[in-house]
Amino acid sequence: MMYNLLDNLISLVKTYEQHNAGAKDDLNSFLNWMNAQALKPEEISAKEPDWPGKIKGRSADSVINTSLVHLYRYAKIQAKAAISESVFSTPDDFIYLINLNTGGNMTKSALIKENIHDKPAGTLIIQRLLDKGLISQQPSAVDKRNMILNITKKGIEELNKYMDKIRAASANVTGALTADEKTQLITLLQKLEDFHYVQNFEKN
Repeated sequence: MMYNLLDNLISLVKTYEQHNAGAKDDLNSFLNWMNAQALKPEEISAKEPDWPGKIKGRSADSVINTSLVHLYRYAKIQAKAAISESVFSTPDDFIYLINLNTGGNMTKSALIKENIHDKPAGTLIIQRLLDKGLISQQPSAVDKRNMILNITKKGIEELNKYMDKIRAASANVTGALTADEKTQLITLLQKLEDFHYVQNFEKN
């Protein structure tokens, strides 16, 4: 199957739905919108950007990796400011709690895997949340050796208390992008995440 084509089509449908107030759930309306969005010939080839060190051979891969690291650090600064007066010790504490709240109960290993942490780092975060009463655990009904984690009432309350600040912090990180640019970036980032997930998890 032509998976790349299907991925692109799904992304286009999402864009059609999100950024077209009069979007109708039929093929003709979608095709008409597609035709209206068609780029002019001179706009099809995006001009290659310039970057420091390019003339000396610095690769696009190097620039992308550096930018991703920098953006992670900027996002961490924003997140730390948002939870500075909360019960959360680090932004990771908050993210683990969000995962449990949205994804439902899961094992420790599943939660750690969801956040792409190694076992020691993930275990410390989980223990902090347990100590503060933000999550609880009980043996799995299937395998008593596995502990199932779930968010507590206190965890939900603390999450809701700071959710608006976290949303504002997230908006600050992507504040320079338009809605269409955010959609394009999500598509590219998901493609990269899927690639690395297969490399690191599905092949093992």
